[in-house]
Amino acid sequence: MSRGRHKPPQRLVAVTLDEASIVRWSADVEHERRVAIFDLLEENSFAPTAPFAGGYRGPFRLHLRIEDGRLVFELSDESGGYLDSFRLALTPFRRVIKEYFLVCDSYYRAIKSASPQQIEAIDMGRRGLHDEAARLLRERLKAKVEIDENTARRLFTLICVLHIRG
Repeated sequence: MSRGRHKPPQRLVAVTLDEASIVRWSADVEHERRVAIFDLLEENSFAPTAPFAGGYRGPFRLHLRIEDGRLVFELSDESGGYLDSFRLALTPFRRVIKEYFLVCDSYYRAIKSASPQQIEAIDMGRRGLHDEAARLLRERLKAKVEIDENTARRLFTLICVLHIRG
């Protein structure tokens, strides 16, 4: 969705991460975080569903954090007034997050010295894992909020950022 076009109300207008839980962010991770949030805010779909919805209409602010092995979604209205929160178990994501980190590490090493064909092959694997995680995230969230594929992909990137440890 380009700037200047009407944006639907059921969307995110701000996304923040619980930086207190982050041990370190490398320059690559910081770049991924900034890009994911920028792209997410440019175009997203975030529509709370019944029974969670509680009549909430967007736009929304979202704060993400990990607490006791669960991803916490704190939802506020556009002006920052708290609306609700919910938790999402992260256990179903552990394998794909671990694999995604391994592939990303390979990708960042490859872009420094590998051939374009090798980089492309690694990137295809990275995108495939990202797509798998986005489908899983949409499925796990559907009782609370409906999101489109691109929103799910960008939220998965942010989930990964929250998992990085020193």
